[in-house]
Amino acid sequence: MNNIKQSFNLEGKVAIITGSSKGIGKSIAQGLAEHGAKVVISSRSQEAVDEVVAEFEKAGLRAVGIACHIGKAEQRENLVQKTIEQCGGIDILINNAAINPVYGPIEDAEEAVFDKIMDVNVKAPWMLSNLAMPSMKERGGGSIVNIASVEALHPGAGLGLYSTSKAALLMLTKNQAKEWGQHGIRANVVCPGLIKTKFSAALWQNEKLLQKIEKTLPTARMGMPDEMAGIVCLLSSDAGAYMTGGVYNADGGYMIAG
Repeated sequence: MNNIKQSFNLEGKVAIITGSSKGIGKSIAQGLAEHGAKVVISSRSQEAVDEVVAEFEKAGLRAVGIACHIGKAEQRENLVQKTIEQCGGIDILINNAAINPVYGPIEDAEEAVFDKIMDVNVKAPWMLSNLAMPSMKERGGGSIVNIASVEALHPGAGLGLYSTSKAALLMLTKNQAKEWGQHGIRANVVCPGLIKTKFSAALWQNEKLLQKIEKTLPTARMGMPDEMAGIVCLLSSDAGAYMTGGVYNADGGYMIAG
């Protein structure tokens, strides 16, 4: 009989999580580390990643901090290279870092803003995955989890370009799953709903708007970053071995709300 609990075990696995000095990324990193993985904490600031590493190590979790601005090619290369040097390889890649510099009608956005959003939210996960793929292949397989948003599936208000970038990430993931399955590499997408992070502060700090959103949700509340970790642990481990090319919502029922 297979031990199902054991299939969640990530001992001996190395996971890179982008944008993991705070919010959803940090919670995902903690979840993976608690399941035994050695996690690479990454964000733009070395100071911020070192702080998280110290916190994790204090809790008995294994972590390494490597700063990386995912919009910069040489920094992406450095992240993958340093991870392989310091940890021996890569088994799991969580493309979580993203930006949304504008809020408003799509026709008002500057062309430079469009380029920046696509660069960080679509091009960077594509290129980082490409860089990590040879190591995963060499190690007999791996798991890529791309963090999108319910905005990729349902147009909200004022987030048009962000939504478009996240919709592109969905199709990128499906292609990764289809093309790299032969190497034992799986790729899946998680679409969080409204989660209480600094990233989404503009939405939840507006009391009226928050009440309006929460009223429509079956769960009647916004989500917390920790509530995103479980699904990612499943998709990263052997417990999710038959899951690839999938899109999974963790949205409090936003997609079925009236």
